[in-house]
Formats: sequence, structure tokens, C-alpha cells
Amino acid sequence: MRRARCPLAPLSIALGTVFAAAGTQAQTGSATDSGATLSTVTVNASADASAEGLTRPYAGGQVARGGRVGILGNQDNMSTPFAVTSFTHELIQNQQARSVGDVLLNDPSIRIARGFGNFQESYFIRGFLLSSDYMAYNGLYSLLPRQYISSELFERVEVLHGASNFLTGITPGGDGIGGTVNLLPKRAANDPLTQVTFGVASGSQVYAAADVSRRFGPDNSTGIRVNAAHREGGTGIDREKVKLDVASLGLDWRGRGVRLSGDIGYQDHRLNAARPSVTPGAVTAIPRAPDASVNWAQPWSFSNERDTFGTVRGEWDITDRVTGWFAAGARRGAEANSLANLTLSNNAGDGATYRFDNTGRETVKTGELGVRARVETGPVQHTLVASLAYFGLDRDNSYAFDFARQQTTNLYNPVLSPFPGWSASAGSGNPDGPALQRRSRLNSIAIGDTLSFFDDTLLVTLGLRRQSVNTTEIGYRTFFGSALTSPGGGVTVYDQSRTSPSAGVVFKLQPQVSLYVNYTEQLSPGETAPAQVGGVPVRNAGAQLAPYVAKQKEVGVKYDGGRLGASAALFSTERPRSITVDQVFGPRGQDRHQGLETTVFGEPLRGLRLLGGLTLLDAQQRSTGSAATDGKRVIGVAEAQGSLNAEWDVAGVRGLALNGRVTATGSSYADAANALKVPGWTRLDVGARYTTEVQGRLLTLRARIDNLADRNYWASVGGYPGSGYLVLGAPRTFSLSASVDF
Repeated sequence: MRRARCPLAPLSIALGTVFAAAGTQAQTGSATDSGATLSTVTVNASADASAEGLTRPYAGGQVARGGRVGILGNQDNMSTPFAVTSFTHELIQNQQARSVGDVLLNDPSIRIARGFGNFQESYFIRGFLLSSDYMAYNGLYSLLPRQYISSELFERVEVLHGASNFLTGITPGGDGIGGTVNLLPKRAANDPLTQVTFGVASGSQVYAAADVSRRFGPDNSTGIRVNAAHREGGTGIDREKVKLDVASLGLDWRGRGVRLSGDIGYQDHRLNAARPSVTPGAVTAIPRAPDASVNWAQPWSFSNERDTFGTVRGEWDITDRVTGWFAAGARRGAEANSLANLTLSNNAGDGATYRFDNTGRETVKTGELGVRARVETGPVQHTLVASLAYFGLDRDNSYAFDFARQQTTNLYNPVLSPFPGWSASAGSGNPDGPALQRRSRLNSIAIGDTLSFFDDTLLVTLGLRRQSVNTTEIGYRTFFGSALTSPGGGVTVYDQSRTSPSAGVVFKLQPQVSLYVNYTEQLSPGETAPAQVGGVPVRNAGAQLAPYVAKQKEVGVKYDGGRLGASAALFSTERPRSITVDQVFGPRGQDRHQGLETTVFGEPLRGLRLLGGLTLLDAQQRSTGSAATDGKRVIGVAEAQGSLNAEWDVAGVRGLALNGRVTATGSSYADAANALKVPGWTRLDVGARYTTEVQGRLLTLRARIDNLADRNYWASVGGYPGSGYLVLGAPRTFSLSASVDF
């Protein structure tokens, strides 16, 4: 087995180039440079230990003026050739968002789906899937819980729309073609904070949280922030129960020219009798959505997940024009579940479930090292960047299933069954407990340059990333009944590399208007050719295919009116798919996603805040190798979707604000041939917030009703490539909370 290549030599050359270019100008930096020596330390809360700190909130406070653009660091939205949306902690709190998925519902280009066979959150971004496994935590992938990510820990939820291999590297799962998500931890601000929150919700659910931060030392250079939350009870869905415990500790220190930050977090998430997804099975048409509170989960089913994770970051201003940084992180996770998903057998809603158990462990270690420098060549200013990144994951897994012992039930009138023991023909993989099943090692080197012309009127960003992907799959030791069908230990190794270019241009037509264009790519590991397809032998069986390259072209416009911002982007992304031609398996097929993405945000009138937009999307299967699917829409992707959130400060009632959000999604399909059409849906959520003082302490009361009209609808279709399972939307849900600042 070949070892993954770690490109240290190219990085040394790249870093040497950067230092050499910057060295001649090290003494000429102005006092406004981020690395300049100051007489006192100015504290500016920063999750990533950067001198600039967080990008400032935009008018209305629901989104920020920019966000992290991969290795380019924090960027103002008007100055980057990429589309970035950064949702603030203020929005998260005011909407009483429970998960990252709740926050992302505010993005008109994103829809929330579910993982294959479990309760993992997945996200359609521009019609491409991103699993919650592969979100970034302060710039590093896969450090957060694999299936569900609680929102209590984060200051910002940042979305980088579109392919981003040069900026962020390949995601560990090879997805993220439509965009990536980065979550920023909280930091201690200048003012002390001691906030306690209590709440209740539908299903007799109770909630308690604490958020405490302080700064210490000379010039308040040291900060500490502690967060903890507990949630327990029902959900409004019959018999469904949830229990969540989450806690984090964040530290930061800022000196003259040096900045450090670190975090450690813990999450324990438990679901009992959670309503599973529905596989259409033998139906000829999608059945109507049942009552939103109905639950066909078997009473013995559960899903538990527990994770401990941490990160550390640092920046060092080597000179007033050269800054180096490092980041490292690790996670240890364990999960166990007993599932019983419903597969339909007819249009009347009849179907069956069977027991499927799974136990797994994951260990992740990842890190990044880089340098940025500012240089000038005549009238042109350059911001050079180079980085080296590493990612390692080991996954242990075991499973058992009993397809022969099924429980018949009905979508509209569920039949509950007692806990089933294993039959004589049950199957299993690694029955003695989780064993190593997958090992991934990703290494990359990136180098880029942003050139500035005419006093930042024209900005050109050029970059390359060399990515190496090494994945080892280890076969399960499998049994059917007492018969050993595979001794396990079979090893499949994938080891490929590719260099991906990226280019982007921003032209500031006016101070309020930026035009931009970009070309960028996203890599996915190529497949290993199978032994046969459709019963026909494959001549290149076992061959490793080169990494798939999704190519994106985008052109857009951004507007910043001071109090109201807006953007529009036209994009086209083509992704290869493998098919068999003349008994040779290879990437001859293609999916093409092209569309228009619009957003609006800000406070156009004092006391009126808006956030929303519309996405039109043509996600088409092309060259599939089958006339039945050529030209048909991709499973689960609507042609139109949008959202609009509005918040209004009630005149004459100081401290009272009302809010509402409309989310609409067009119809989609649950099969590749587009024979099973799933109706679109529209949902209305409303809320209110009242802030006052009680005995000198700030009190904030929040009330919210999600799905005000109690609509019954299929909220998502699919969430795993090629699968069209259905997820029913949640019923009308009430939430009430009170926060007190001491």
C-alpha cells in the first residue's frame, strides 16, 4: 500500500518565495497594517486568532459584511470574487435555532435533507449535497459531531457558495461541490457576559443554557468563554423524545504581534423513537403527506451520538507585512443506533420495517500551516498566501440487520411492534464490535495571489492547490446467520493526486456596486471500477479512476447601499459521473447544475430588518448511459426555492419586535427517471421578542411558532446520491424562552 504523499518540499519553495518577495518591503509597512506594533493591545473578538477579528455585522445585525474565504482569510463581501453569507449569533438567538440546519434555512440556496438510513442532517447547496460530517469548525473539516450539530456553540454560521477546492481543499467525503459551511466558535468580547436562558417547547420539552465570558490581564489580553446547554423532552411528534447535553470552553490571548485561541467542546445527543424517513419502494405515485404529528417509528428504535472535540489556532506577525499561522484540531466520536425505516409497498401507505443496528467510532486529526504577505510591484499590490493542510480520519464500524423478520405497518395508521430478537438468518458485519473499516489521509499544498489595481478598484485572485487523496477501505467480517460469508480484511486502496486552479476577478463599478466572475473546481475521489455492471463484466475491473473534477463558472453582482445589501449570481457547475461504455467503466457521464441565486439583507427602514432571496435551479442529469434518465432532473432538487425573513420593531412599544419567515420550495422528484413527483411546499414561521429591564437586569423574552399553519408536507427528498427517500415536515411547534443577563 502506498503512503499518502506529504508535499513538504513544494511548500518550502512556496514559503520561500513569499518571504523573499516580502522581505525587501518589511520596513515600509504603514501603521494601518494588521501586524504593526501598537502601544497598547486592542481587543477585537476573533474566532480564528486573526488581527482583523470578525467581519462587522451588516445593518440589522442578521448577517455580517463578509466572512472567511478559505485560506484567503476574512474578506469583505464586496472585495471577494466569491459569494459568502455569514449568519450572526444575534440571528441564531432570535430565531431560537436549535441546529445548524435551522440557521441554514435562512439561505435561499440551501435546503435541509437527511442522511441515508439515519437522522444525520444533510444540505442541498445549489442542488449538490453536503453532509454534516464535512462542515468546517474554525476552518478545519470534520471536527464537529457527525450527525447533528447544536447551534449553541457558535458565533457565526458562514456559507461559502460554490466549488472551493483552492480555498478550502477537498472535503473528506468528496462532496461540497455546491458550497461549504464554516462554523465559528464564540469568543469573550470586551464587556463581561453572564447570561442564563430557560425555555420550553412543544412536547413538554425543557431547555436551559448558560453563556459566561470574561477578559483578564494587562489590556484585557486574555479571554475565556464558557457555554453549556441541556435540552430534554418531546418534540411535538407523537412519542418522539430528544435529550441533548452540550458544553464548550473557548480561550484566547492577544499580545503584540501574536494571537492564540483554543476550544474544547462536548456534545451528547440522544433520540428515542425518532420518526424515520420513508422509502417509496413499490409505489407508482408519491402518497399524500400524513398528519405531521404521526410517528411510525418503532418504540424500541434509538440513535445516540457522543463527541469530544477541540481546536487550537495561532498567528504570528513575523514582520509588519508577513504573518504566519497554524491550526490543529481533533475529535473523538462514538455512535450507536437501532433503526427501523419504513419502505412502502403500495400507494395506500402499507409497508414494512426491519431492525438495523449500527455501532461506530471515529477519530479525526487535522491541521494547517500557512503564511500571508503583502508586497508591491510598481503600482500593483499583492497579497500572497501559501498553506499546507493535513487531514486524517479512522472510522471503526459494525452492523447487524434482519431483513427476514419484518414488521408490517402503515404510513397513516402505524402498527407498533415489540422489540424483535435476531432471527436465524440475520446478517452482520464485524459482529464482535466496531473494527477499522475506513482510513482517510488528505494532504494538500496551496499557493495564491490577490493582485490589486487602481486603489483596489480591480482585484484579481489566482491560485493553485495540489491535493493528494489516500483512502483505505477494509472489508467487514460478515455473517448471514451462523455462516461466515467473508473473513474480512480485504483492503481497497485509493491513492490519487491532482492540481486544481482557481481564478476570480472583482471590479468595483462604483463604491456601492461590485461585479465579479470566478472559475474554480471541486474534487471528488474517483471510483474503483466494479467487476460488473448490470450483470455484464467490466473490462477494467479494479481500476482506480482519477479524481472527479467539478468545474464551476460564476458571474455576479453585489450591491451595498449602507443599510440594504443585495447580490445576484449566475452559475454553472458540471460534475462527471461514471458509466459503462463498451464494457469499460469511466467518467463519461455528467450532471450539470446551472441557475440564478439572489439574496437581499439589511435594514432598509429603521426598525425593519430583511433577509432572504430566491434561487432558480436547473439540475440536470446528462449522458447517464440510459435514455430513461438523460435530461431528467436530479433527485430531490427543486427548480425554484426561496425564503424571506422580516423583523419589525413595533412603534410605540419599546423593546418589542415581531418577526416572520416564509420558506417555499417547488416540486422535485424521488427517482432518477422523474416518474415520482413530490409536491412543493410553503411554510410560515412567526415569532416575537420583548426586551426590558427587571431590577436592573436585562431580560429578553422570545416566543416562536414554526409551521404556523400546521401544514403536512414532505420536507425533503433524498440526502444521499441516487436515493429518493422522503422526510415528513415537523408539525406546528411552539417555543418560549427567557434570557437574563446578570
